Amino acid sequence: MNAVSIAEQTEDQLDQDVSSASYASAILNILDDFAEEKARLQSTEQAMLNILEDFELEKAKVETANSALKQAVLAAAAANKELATFSYSVAHDLRAPLRSIDGFSEALLEDCGDELSDLGKGYLTFVRDSAQRMAQLIDDLLSLSKMSQADMRPQPVDLIALIIPIITDLRRGEPSRIVDVVMPEELVVVGDPPLLKLALLNLLANAWKFTSKQAAAKIEIGIGIENGVTTYFVRDDGAGFDMAYADKLFGVFQRLHTPADFDGTGIGLATVKRVVDRHGGRIWADGEVDHGATFHFTLGEDQ
Repeated sequence: MNAVSIAEQTEDQLDQDVSSASYASAILNILDDFAEEKARLQSTEQAMLNILEDFELEKAKVETANSALKQAVLAAAAANKELATFSYSVAHDLRAPLRSIDGFSEALLEDCGDELSDLGKGYLTFVRDSAQRMAQLIDDLLSLSKMSQADMRPQPVDLIALIIPIITDLRRGEPSRIVDVVMPEELVVVGDPPLLKLALLNLLANAWKFTSKQAAAKIEIGIGIENGVTTYFVRDDGAGFDMAYADKLFGVFQRLHTPADFDGTGIGLATVKRVVDRHGGRIWADGEVDHGATFHFTLGEDQ
């Protein structure tokens, strides 16, 4: 074998060694990449397990909260039922003595009126008026309680169709009064007819009452838009009120006028607010002393 052949063989061997080394290095690189990818996958898998574990924990918390909420709702329903039962019981127990007070006071005035002084008659009249106001207050409170628990049955309803018989009854009660009632021909909304009628009855009765000292009064029912939301209003030109006390208008037993000026129990506007609240709306008022008042309300942002 000559020197050239040996050189060629050596070169071939070197090439093979280099190729083997390169192949081994590539294999090692692949193995390294695989190990890194495996580590990443394991890390991702662990992260997913952690997420699932957190999800299960949150799910358990939500289920616990829902269970507690359900129990609270059931407890509230039971409490409301007990309160309603108690209210009816108390109302029944109170009505009987009130009827006795009123009835016997009336009988005393009729049977023994000639033997009583004017002062005595005045006392008995005051007793009768107080008993009647108390009886009316009990009735109003029961009405408010019933209304708060009544089932809602929303449907299209024309407010004007509810308003007309209310105005007719008010006129029939005081036929000598001059009251101009202005309203559109139709005002269709979606709501519970009995509850809406109750709200309108209180709003219109208020307007009628607080314009009673006007020689000629005006009551207006209408519709408007505020911030893209449809609003409805009942406006009068009667006694009005001081805006400093506007936040008290819708509270139970809150009155801005004395019984000597205008009668009432302080339940009416609270009832109106409860009706509006149940329809998902809001109510507010603006007014000025001796220049009337306007009560605005909505029945939910979608109407």
